[in-house]
Amino acid sequence: MQQRCASTSAKKRSGYARIGTLIVVLLICGVPSLAMAQEAAPDSGDTAWMLTSTALVLFMTIPGLALFYGGLVRVQNVLSVLMQCFALTGLITILWVICGYSLAFNTAGMEAGKITATSFVGGLGTMFLKGIGVDTLSGTIPETVFITFQLTFAIITPALIAGAFAERMKFSAMLIFSVLWSIIVYAPLCHMAWSGDGSLFGDIIGALDFAGGTVVHINAGIAALVAAILVGKRIGYQTTPMPPHSLTLTVVGASMLWVGWFGFNAGSAVAADGAAGMAMLVTQISTATAAITWMFVEWGKHGKPSALGIVTGAVAGLVAITPASGSVGPIGALAIGIVSGAVCFWGATTLKSQLGYDDSLDAFGVHGIGGIVGALLTGVFAAASLGGVGLDKSIGMQVWAQFLSIVITVLWSGVFSFIILKIVDAIVGLRVEEDEERMGLDISQHNERGYNLS
Repeated sequence: MQQRCASTSAKKRSGYARIGTLIVVLLICGVPSLAMAQEAAPDSGDTAWMLTSTALVLFMTIPGLALFYGGLVRVQNVLSVLMQCFALTGLITILWVICGYSLAFNTAGMEAGKITATSFVGGLGTMFLKGIGVDTLSGTIPETVFITFQLTFAIITPALIAGAFAERMKFSAMLIFSVLWSIIVYAPLCHMAWSGDGSLFGDIIGALDFAGGTVVHINAGIAALVAAILVGKRIGYQTTPMPPHSLTLTVVGASMLWVGWFGFNAGSAVAADGAAGMAMLVTQISTATAAITWMFVEWGKHGKPSALGIVTGAVAGLVAITPASGSVGPIGALAIGIVSGAVCFWGATTLKSQLGYDDSLDAFGVHGIGGIVGALLTGVFAAASLGGVGLDKSIGMQVWAQFLSIVITVLWSGVFSFIILKIVDAIVGLRVEEDEERMGLDISQHNERGYNLS
């Protein structure tokens, strides 16, 4: 009996030992796969923030920019501006899926520290978003979210340009120009700045552009200036007052832009972290400072502050802090706000008057000049001694890198925008007929009215 019990106990111990061994083996084999599974999973916090940021940036175009621009034009053209913003949102979305995202972010063939053709533009390996699915990641978030986030930037950039030729360009010409411009100008500059190792701006030159100083604002501003000059001045530009038809809409639109811009800048951290928090803070500081700066400059020059002035100053501050938002601290944001508010006021008033071009809604004066100011000052205030995140080089060398990225952006955008506009002019003509312009684009281009005559 004792022997049987001892034998039974031994068998139990032997069985337990085998089970224990099996568990250990399974754990050893399973840990790597579990770790890989955890590593391959998106971060829920980062993903939630990027979903929110994406919605905020889309909100900047429709309804934000649409209302901001819509209020600034004359009453017979308000619907045409809203239509342009809405149509571009749809058109650029389709284009981004077909080839835009691939040209901007495909990194096949790129090598760190080497200038190749792929330093300027991406390949076509991800056309129609080939190979991208539910489980595909971009860093810690689903690549689908990253694609949509970047799409919202691609949408708003050509929409900004529309402010320069408002009230006089054919709708068909605007659409053709925007398609060609997005492929030839926007996607390559996006690739140069943000595609990573081997990219011209970020890697080779070492320029800092956190959220789109070169890619969005200088790019759009230069294209806007070229378009304004080539399309020509509005009829009666120098002899007939052309006041905004609804500053109420403009103030509402500017307010939406301010709120949406937190997605634009803080979202460019692509994570819910301290960098996003600082980007949000400096965005608020710069915007508020530029708005108040513009208000006081205008008050001193014209005797009264205006609602149009303060909201335009706020947009100038938003533009200028965009490239710097991931690199500077609160002191830098204050300085950028003051400088951008004053310089953009000069650009939208004195410079435009002296040079005589008709930039209808000051796309160049605010976005072009504000983007240049912000890009240059990024190289200064990113220094740790001035409250920034710190530089790998001296302030002088960093400012030089910023300057080079600006020059390349100006040349790339200016030259190709000119060529594209000339091609569009040859195909369909850029400008509406004189009687159509006098009638207003709402009727002549869309056979609708954006207002009620009664």
